[in-house]
Amino acid sequence: MQPRRTALAFAIGLSMAGVAFGQATTGGINGVVAAGSGDSVVIKSSSGVSRTVAVDANGAYSASQLPLGTYTVSLQRNGQVVDSRSNVTLRVGSSTDVSFGASANAENAQNLSGLTVTANALPSIDVTGVDSRTVITSEQLAKLPLARSAEAIALLAPGVVAGSTYFTNATGGSVVSFGGASVTENAYYLNGFNTTDPLSNFGGITLPYGAIDQQEILSGGYGAAYGRSDGGVISQVGKRGTNEWHFGGQVQWTPKDLKSDPKDYYYVNKDGSRGKIRQYRSDNKSSTTTVDAYVGGPLIKDKLFVFAAVEAERQPGRSTGSNVAPYVTHYRYDNPKWYGKLDWNITDSNILEVTGASSKSSYEGSLYSYNYATKTEGAFNSYDTQTKNGADVYTAKFTSYITDDLTASVLYGKMKGTWYSNTPGYDPTYPYLFSAQDQNPALNGGNPITNSQTVATENLPGHRSVSTNLRVDLSYRLGDHTITAGIDNQDVKNIDAGTKFPDAGLGYAWEYNNQGDPDTYVAGGPETGAGWENRPWVKNTGSQPGGETGYYVARYRYHDNASVRVSQRAQYIEDSWQVTDRWLVKLGLRNDQFTNYNAGGKPYLRLTSPQWAPRVGFSWDVNGDSSFKIYGNAGRYYLALPTSVALRAAGSSLYTREFYTYEGIDSNGIPTGLHPIDASVGAGNPFSANGEYGQPRDPKVGSAHNLKSEYQDEYILGFDKKLGDAWVYGAKATYRNLRNAIDDIGDSPSIIAKMNKMGIDPATYDPGLIPGSFLINPGKNTVFSIAKIGGGYYDVPMDWRKDFGFNTTMKRKYYGLDLFLEHPFDGKWFGKVDYLFSRSYGNSEGQVRTDIGQTDVSATVDWDYAQVMDYANGYLSNDRRHQLKAYGSYQITPEWMLSGNMSIASGAPITCLGLYGPDQTNPGLAYTGGYYHFCSGKPFQPGTKRNPWTYRLDLSAEYRPEWAGKKLAFNVMVYNVFDKQTTTQIYALQSSSSFRRPISSQTPRYFRFGVSYDF
Repeated sequence: MQPRRTALAFAIGLSMAGVAFGQATTGGINGVVAAGSGDSVVIKSSSGVSRTVAVDANGAYSASQLPLGTYTVSLQRNGQVVDSRSNVTLRVGSSTDVSFGASANAENAQNLSGLTVTANALPSIDVTGVDSRTVITSEQLAKLPLARSAEAIALLAPGVVAGSTYFTNATGGSVVSFGGASVTENAYYLNGFNTTDPLSNFGGITLPYGAIDQQEILSGGYGAAYGRSDGGVISQVGKRGTNEWHFGGQVQWTPKDLKSDPKDYYYVNKDGSRGKIRQYRSDNKSSTTTVDAYVGGPLIKDKLFVFAAVEAERQPGRSTGSNVAPYVTHYRYDNPKWYGKLDWNITDSNILEVTGASSKSSYEGSLYSYNYATKTEGAFNSYDTQTKNGADVYTAKFTSYITDDLTASVLYGKMKGTWYSNTPGYDPTYPYLFSAQDQNPALNGGNPITNSQTVATENLPGHRSVSTNLRVDLSYRLGDHTITAGIDNQDVKNIDAGTKFPDAGLGYAWEYNNQGDPDTYVAGGPETGAGWENRPWVKNTGSQPGGETGYYVARYRYHDNASVRVSQRAQYIEDSWQVTDRWLVKLGLRNDQFTNYNAGGKPYLRLTSPQWAPRVGFSWDVNGDSSFKIYGNAGRYYLALPTSVALRAAGSSLYTREFYTYEGIDSNGIPTGLHPIDASVGAGNPFSANGEYGQPRDPKVGSAHNLKSEYQDEYILGFDKKLGDAWVYGAKATYRNLRNAIDDIGDSPSIIAKMNKMGIDPATYDPGLIPGSFLINPGKNTVFSIAKIGGGYYDVPMDWRKDFGFNTTMKRKYYGLDLFLEHPFDGKWFGKVDYLFSRSYGNSEGQVRTDIGQTDVSATVDWDYAQVMDYANGYLSNDRRHQLKAYGSYQITPEWMLSGNMSIASGAPITCLGLYGPDQTNPGLAYTGGYYHFCSGKPFQPGTKRNPWTYRLDLSAEYRPEWAGKKLAFNVMVYNVFDKQTTTQIYALQSSSSFRRPISSQTPRYFRFGVSYDF
């Protein structure tokens, strides 16, 4: 073994000191020095950070937790510089090797002018990394043709797929899925502060695009310092000021006239042929104008720095609604963002960073009538609901390099969210109509009859949120060990949250439906088996006039409201142990505690027993020169429930329907000739299959006694290897197993049946106060508390199979094999190709449900009662068997650059949900619409069929002229060059006339033009 290789591996191991791998905001520098050529190394950044570290007896040195930036590294001997390296750029969460060879010596010290580390030297593989990460730098972002969002950047990483269009983030943007997990199981970070959506975990607050220094995308394997995600992590680090003043700006324009026409959506006939038009979309277009500017520099040279950026995006457009909402909406989105950062180098050993950021989105629109027969726009109808959503973030981080071996950092921040909506000029005359396409065609002439009402429910006007985050991290290097420990505390408040029908309105909506068989009960009934009388039931439509063909209507009422909060605490410890010169082992342990509080400030969930999350990783520097790394990782990751869960699980929600047959439909779409259908609560009375009648929830009866947090185990094994002097290739295998989940069960009749078996006197409790949904761990036997009349509780043990009748337990598993080939930037071009073969299968997608667009976190239809989970096992909604991604750029001439981004993926699984069994009944709680895994009476497991493959190619070109000193640039991007508009999701409920119609398809081709100036 060569001595230099031994020292290099040893130095890299020492460089782990204090580097918080995972959602890090810092990097490190390490290296070796030829024997006798130097005794210390001075590391200084363009933002004034300066550290001097000693060279040890093995010729190794290291410096950790350095702020990102560009550094000059100088080797000193007896206080004089004998060699230097400049333009050393750090990568977040990694350690950069800067070594000095034997040519460095005191004799030629005065003649050295500094050597530049150039990009055409292939960087060493980071042998300190044991996780699955992709880091995209600001230089790459400036070159690649991407939509301007954190999620679009994340899609470059293997295993990340676009979420369903049913789901959007807090500001209306898209969301993504990591490694088969649902879209709410990710975490977002901004300069180390957790900005994940505090309401339901849909996305998070991110930076203005031009202010991103680096974006780290973690799909697994991160260390014990971080948690609260079993999907993936999107972590952004913003830019900072340097000792040179820089400023610039950019204007980008996406004209609607150069956008391709979106394809129209049609209903699908029972024989599979194309039916009537559902939505005319050809004119659904918008233009986008984005203006951004930045400035950064020293307020006091080497001491105090500032960087500030602003971004203003405006998107006016036009959209035609479906035939059941025949309106043209003229709308406008305004999406302002800003970012500011102060960096104060108090001393060489103490640094203070202060960050402020904001991301908002406001919407306003006007609705005009639309005639589908003539495809013409008519008169003004009403104003659309205005919204203003987003958050402001303020953080401070203090880092102290107490000694060469001991580093401490403290981060504290606050995020204040605004979630405002208002409908100007609301007209309360008519009720909203749900599912007008399911009206009886014999009564509407074959076309849905609607009215002018466009508002169903609205948010409470005072809705806001407050999130605070405190982190304390200590890192100590002791010989071959680097011990890191700390706390990670977060509190989230969701204030005046909830939904209601407008105060000035009628307080209800009409919901049309079609049962199909007029002799089958709408809910429950004799065909569901013995004891059906004790379960919720609604009689068949054929029992009343107007229901002879199975059509019925429901008067629908809904509201929920509460101010709730979640407290999350965590402690961790981790040891990075350089076992030998080539073997690095990371041993970590994290303990999470979660407490969810209801509207009364009382905890309804205390998940505070030790939730140990071990993390073990290794890295083997096979050749000892950072040219070939084999690594692996095993870890457990816990996930908390967001605040929105309390609105139904621990609030006072109302969720009822009154069922009727009808003999007519008036000109405003309102059913006439109503005949109430008899139900277990009485004909015409409010019926709630979940028992949600507006009563406040007792926090002691909202969940199972032995409830445990959701957690996932993950295993990773891979390698990275240099190929010649210009390439890196590698492979990685990943296995994920969701070991525990939280969802709700609604089967209170089975609990009553068990209480009868136990001999409990029915007169001693009120069946109406038994919640219609309990939070549970699917697949586990449990105990529920049932309130006694006069005080106290009964403890009712429920066997998962014997009492609830389930024949399956919860399962979600993912495995993937990733292969990549990369050519790092060499001054001319860079590129990466990545292929992933994967499977995501089981019977539970996670916290939400894509196939029906259900956003109720941990309160989905899954597990509500036994029959809905029969034949549920299959390929899950975020499964993509094959994914091929490629991106890169090529500098054709000094002035011209081309870049591209390609994505090819197999289609998502298709789900068919119908009535139960060969007889097509609606047993159990019998939700309207039929959510059973049967299609035309036959079992239909998810993934039996799939949507088609998708193909997309994006290209861009940039011209940066020499005559402007390359400070001025013109660019054009073409998104989806071949204008592929493949359908990506279809409607899943067989009982609806919308069955199999498109829900979403690929974004049509568009052009984006830009002009930028950087000085």
